[in-house]
Amino acid sequence: MKRCFFAAISALSLASCATEDSQAVTITPHEPWRQSAEAPDGVIRAVPMPSGQLDTSKTLSRIIFASCAQQNEDQSIWDVIAAENAELTLYFGDNVYGDVRSNDPSLPELKAAYMRLAQSEPFSRVRAAAPMLTTWDDHDYGMNDAGGEYQYKENSEALYEYVWDVKDERATRPGVYGSWIVGAEEGRRVQIIMLDTRFFRSPLMPTDEYGAKGKERYLPDPDPTKTMLGEAQWAWLAAELTKPADLRLLVSSVQVISDGHGWEAWKMLPAERERLYDTIDASGAEGVIVLSGDRHSAALYQRDDVANYPIFEATSSSLNLPLRGFLPEGQPFEQEPGPHRLTDMIIDANYGLLEIDWEAGVVDVSIRGADGAEILEHAVELSSLR
Repeated sequence: MKRCFFAAISALSLASCATEDSQAVTITPHEPWRQSAEAPDGVIRAVPMPSGQLDTSKTLSRIIFASCAQQNEDQSIWDVIAAENAELTLYFGDNVYGDVRSNDPSLPELKAAYMRLAQSEPFSRVRAAAPMLTTWDDHDYGMNDAGGEYQYKENSEALYEYVWDVKDERATRPGVYGSWIVGAEEGRRVQIIMLDTRFFRSPLMPTDEYGAKGKERYLPDPDPTKTMLGEAQWAWLAAELTKPADLRLLVSSVQVISDGHGWEAWKMLPAERERLYDTIDASGAEGVIVLSGDRHSAALYQRDDVANYPIFEATSSSLNLPLRGFLPEGQPFEQEPGPHRLTDMIIDANYGLLEIDWEAGVVDVSIRGADGAEILEHAVELSSLR
């Protein structure tokens, strides 16, 4: 059995737990990759700080995007990612699996999950290699498929902000959404918009045929009063989209375009998805590419009929808990319907890479496997996003 003890940090505590072989793990402030993570009270942050902060004047050309890593599973893919020599990593949801099944407001499972992530040396090398921007999804929010009804969401947010050392505007308001513009040179500015699809989201409509293809867990809810982002976040998003930028990465932890399944997605709140498309369109924002995770699979999508230019989406998931592992042995995978999907779904471990050629005006979007090999690729011309 795991043995845990807790060190107090204000009203919260971080858990230091024994490893699965029951050997105690000692976390000290003397390990070089954790030195910058020391809190004022001497408690070490569960997730180490990067060696350098995000330099918003720097022109970006290589960006990693990824989601869904189980802290107790194989961590070797982090070393593959560290070797990509990216300038920024976007880690957007299910960053750990810490569902609070104990119903304990002190969130022991989530704290223990963060501590296990902190003990991952491959993850520490990714954190040292480049700055990282994050948002959450359900399993690091606190409960599977949870939304705004989750009773401990304020506790989860406080823990998230401590773990990821959030000291910007996100710490001053409910939710963990944020935006950054990176690049001082006009014509080469990247805006990263990280949405929070959990803290404010209305309950979803349960399926009427549990497990049936296309409606496995939920059905689209026509109720126009339901929300994905909440009014404050919607107003914030509309304002962010008016800021000058040449490429905009709109990050949603759950899929936006996909229509072929009955799991969580913007599809389940259709009025809100239309609002998202309309908000992009009405803002006049150019250069929007959507990034998403959550599905334990990867694929590329595109809609040509919802804005003044094609909306492209790349889904990358999971780093070490892919869909193939959920299939019964020997059972072939059946591709789900995908009227807007450009590629087959990838059900093995994967991550995403954006390579921006500013001279050519092209963003090369690729999905890569656990060995770093390219599996899917799509070139997006920036001129097509205007």
